[in-house]
This record gives sequence, C-alpha cells and structure tokens, in this order.
Amino acid sequence: MEASVYESSYQHIGHVPLDGIAVEDLNDARFEDYIKVLFVDRGVKLNIDFGEFDVEGPSLFFVNSNQFLKIFDLKSSKGHFLYYNRDFYCVQIHDAEVACDGFLFNNIYEMPMTHLDSKEEHIINDIFSQIGEEFRLKASTQEEMLRIYLKQIIIRATRIWKKQQLGPLNDQPEPEVDFFREFSRLVEIHFRKKHLVAEYADILGVAAKTLTTKFKRFELPSPNEVIKDRILLEAKRLLVYTSLSAKEIAYDLGYDDPAYFNRLFAKKIGDTPNTFRKNYLEGKNVQLK
Repeated sequence: MEASVYESSYQHIGHVPLDGIAVEDLNDARFEDYIKVLFVDRGVKLNIDFGEFDVEGPSLFFVNSNQFLKIFDLKSSKGHFLYYNRDFYCVQIHDAEVACDGFLFNNIYEMPMTHLDSKEEHIINDIFSQIGEEFRLKASTQEEMLRIYLKQIIIRATRIWKKQQLGPLNDQPEPEVDFFREFSRLVEIHFRKKHLVAEYADILGVAAKTLTTKFKRFELPSPNEVIKDRILLEAKRLLVYTSLSAKEIAYDLGYDDPAYFNRLFAKKIGDTPNTFRKNYLEGKNVQLK
C-alpha cells in the first residue's frame, strides 16, 4: 500500500488514495490509534464501533482514535483515507478554530457520516488533490499547509453535518446550538465518573429539569439516555476488544455495584455483558445500537 506520510517529532499525518487498494490494508491494526477521515462513494460498506453503514453517495466519515473502524467493501471507490494523531491536530485543543467536537466527533447521535452533494464533493475532491500535491512537493512549509487542508475538510464537513443532523435546532441562535454541543463534549469527558443528569446540569449552570426540557423541545434523545448510551457503548467496546471481565468493566465505568451494571446493560442491550460478548465473538446477531 502506497501512503504519503509526514512525520516531525511526535506529529504524524498520512494520506492513502483508495484507487485499487485492498480492504485488508485499510483495516490494518497500525491505523487503530489514529484519528481517521474517510472520503468514499456509493457502494462502500463499513462498520464504525457497532454502527453499520451502506454508503449511497459521496460521504465523509470521521473516526476518532477510540473508535473502531472496519471496512467490508470498497467497491471501486476512488476516495481518500487520511489519518493523523492528536499531536498533529487535536480538535479539543483547537475547538475555537473548527468547532467540530460534539458534532463530527463525540456527537449524541453516534453519527460519524456526512453526505456530500455534487458541489461539496467537487470541493472536497479538490482539497484532497491539494493534499496529494503537498506531499509530493515536500516543501519546508508542508506541515502547516497539510494542517490547513485538514481544517478546511473539518470545517466544511461540520457545517454540512449540522444541517443534516440537527433538525429544529438548526434554526436556533448559535449559543443555543453550542449548549447542546457542550453537553456532548462533557459526556465524552466525564461519562466514566458522572452518571447523573444533575451532575452535567450543574456544570452547565442549569437545573436538571431545564436540561431535560431543552432536549425534549428539540426532539433530541433525553440527557439520561445520552449518558447511558455513551456508557454502554464503551462497555461494548471493552467487551469485544479487551479481555476485561464484566466486573472489571463495571468498575472501570464507575459502578461500585457490578450487579447493578449488569442489570442496566441487560435492560438496554437485551443480553447480559457476558452473553453479548459470547454472541458477538461467535458472529451471532446482537443488538448493536
């Protein structure tokens, strides 16, 4: 697999055109610790965490380093695969620049995909062409140019994602939209230790009832569901991708009573943690969302 790579100190970014590449190459374990941007077209089939996607048209996928990507079929897609580490660009540190954390990454919808119309497809294709050219030039300013192109992709995708996913919230003033984005960010930071809506409401400076009412007003999942779904997503990751016991996972996720955690998991997922692990690893049908 031919990949163009930039490395300096701890910073790393790589670019792989998808023309003729094998699925196995992109599923390689060496990409697991990187943040990934995947630009593909119709016919591509992939799984991110426990969500399955059949791509019906030009789309961008944003996959965080703690998520699990598996591509099943690339068809004849002539897209692009971009991967980079947080030292190269961290959206949390540079949130004021791109305002994507809580939208493209760590969003309450667990939706990593952004659909592109023909105009946006052309623009994104052009940016990737410039990225390819920048790798070929190897100029002294290469690092910053690559970072600029990456930010362009993130900013454009964030604008599109908001229009596609936020529904009635799109018509609200920006501070209102940022309120929900901040809640998503806080859940991602604290879900292991903070399990109650009141704890997040306190950080946001509102009453728990006000927070719940806000979510209901805009037809969003309740804050309690968002918190529990994030906890259970992590539980499923740990069950499938580690050898930790159900009891160890319960403690890792902040539950002092593993039996209570097992009941919560079974109620939401439909199986006990151990049964979920067994069925998933044996390839049997399980509830993935």
